[in-house]
Amino acid sequence: MVLIDVDGTLVDSVPDLAYCVDAMMRELGMPARGEQSVRRWVGNGVERLVKRALLDRLEGEPDEALFAEALPVFEALYRENTSKRSCLYPGVNEALDFLRNTGVRMGCVTNKASQFTLPLLGDLGVRDYFEIVICGDTVERKKPDPMPLLEAAKQLRTEPRSSLMLGDSMSDVKAARAAGFRIVCMSYGYNHGEDIRDYNPDAVIDSMVEIQYIVAW
Repeated sequence: MVLIDVDGTLVDSVPDLAYCVDAMMRELGMPARGEQSVRRWVGNGVERLVKRALLDRLEGEPDEALFAEALPVFEALYRENTSKRSCLYPGVNEALDFLRNTGVRMGCVTNKASQFTLPLLGDLGVRDYFEIVICGDTVERKKPDPMPLLEAAKQLRTEPRSSLMLGDSMSDVKAARAAGFRIVCMSYGYNHGEDIRDYNPDAVIDSMVEIQYIVAW
């Protein structure tokens, strides 16, 4: 089984996310944050992204009333802009075709909520590659907790020791290690500005087409 992350792995979703962050900030009467900042903040779900935008930094908790006002504004914007500016990374379609032709079971595991994930995958034409899609609201806990990966393994009746996670962030590495999966990361993904190699995944690849050299391990 191969489980694949969405943001920063399959899809460059930052253009839409940054558009929605800046539109939200303008509606709140606050400064826009810009795409460069949003690229450092993506990866832990919409709620965390909104908090980071309000604070203009990676860690911390904003004023509760401000967050309660901001979150529905962002969610409404993102529902209308889930895939207008986002795109698959080069090599994704070729890699998914290869994996499907090898008979490997494929699932998608993301911290993005299902209301955004499923339309995004559908709009970009890749939803049907996946037997299962585990979103940030599918199970009780998100990555870096191993629960989403183990739930996928349970539903597809596969063993963690014969499973691979393909992601881009420290959350993917931590979740895979805790679940007993192998982990391969994309060099181009979102990892809060840090080099993913510092987290010691089993391999780092520059294009998803390189997965053909990995699945034979």
